[in-house]
Amino acid sequence: MCSTKPIGILDSGFGGLTVVGEVIRQLPQENILYVGDNARCPYGSRPPEEVRKFLFEIIDFLVAQEVKMIIIACNTATAAGLEEARQRYSVPVIGVIVPGSRAAISATKSGRIGVIGTENTINSDAYRRELHRINPRLTVTNRACKPFVRLVEEDLTDTEEARRTVTAYLQPIQTERIDTLILGCTHYPLLAPVIAEVMGEGVALINSAEETAREASTVLSVSQQLHDQNPQPQYKFYTTGDTEYFRQIGGRWLHRDIEVASVALGG
Repeated sequence: MCSTKPIGILDSGFGGLTVVGEVIRQLPQENILYVGDNARCPYGSRPPEEVRKFLFEIIDFLVAQEVKMIIIACNTATAAGLEEARQRYSVPVIGVIVPGSRAAISATKSGRIGVIGTENTINSDAYRRELHRINPRLTVTNRACKPFVRLVEEDLTDTEEARRTVTAYLQPIQTERIDTLILGCTHYPLLAPVIAEVMGEGVALINSAEETAREASTVLSVSQQLHDQNPQPQYKFYTTGDTEYFRQIGGRWLHRDIEVASVALGG
C-alpha cells in the first residue's frame, strides 16, 4: 500500500528548502508541496502566539491540498507550535528540533554542544531541553543570531557583510570549547561555508534536514504511506512574497528549475 498524496513542507521563507533538498534526496519518489511565508519573514523575533497563528494558517492551506504529512521546516515555528499542531490536525506533523538534537548527540565527542538560532528558538530553550532529556550530562551553550535570516533571505550569503556578521555573532560561542554546533534555524545551513570557516575544522556543524528527512521516511514507512511507484514526482512551491525572486533564489539553491505560485494567507 502507498499514498500518492504530497508531503507538505513549510517555513517562514527560504530556509526550509534545505529540508526540501534532503527529502528529495532520501525520498526521490515523493511529491512535495512547499510554502514559504516570505512576506512575513522573519519569524524569529515575533511573539510566539503570532508565530502559531501564521503556522496554523499555513497548515490549514496544506491540509486543504490533501497532503499526507506536514514537516515544520522552521525551528521557530516548531518551538512555538509543534505540540499544538499535532493535536489540531489528523495528519502526522513533525518538526526539526528533535531530529537535530539526535544528530548532535551522535556527533559530539566532548559532550559540549552549541546551539545558534533565532531569538524565539533560543529563548524557548527547546534544544537545551531536548538535549538534556536525552543526555543530562551534556553542556549546552545557546546563542541568538538575529541577522543571519536576513542574510539568507536577501541572498547575501557569499558577501563580506556575511563574513563580518557571522564572525561577530559567533565569537562568544567560540570560547566555550564546543565540538558540535547545531544550526538551529533552517536558514543557517545556507550560511554553512562561512560558519564553518569561522568555527574551524574541530567543530561539527549539525544541519537537522538530513535527520528530519529520515524521520519523515520512518513515519511514512510505518504507516504504509511511502510513494514507491512514482518515477516523475511533482514539486509545487508557494510563497506569500515575490514569486519571481523565490523562483530565482530557490531554484539556485535546489539546483533545478522550479515553478512558484503565490498564496495569500490570513486576512
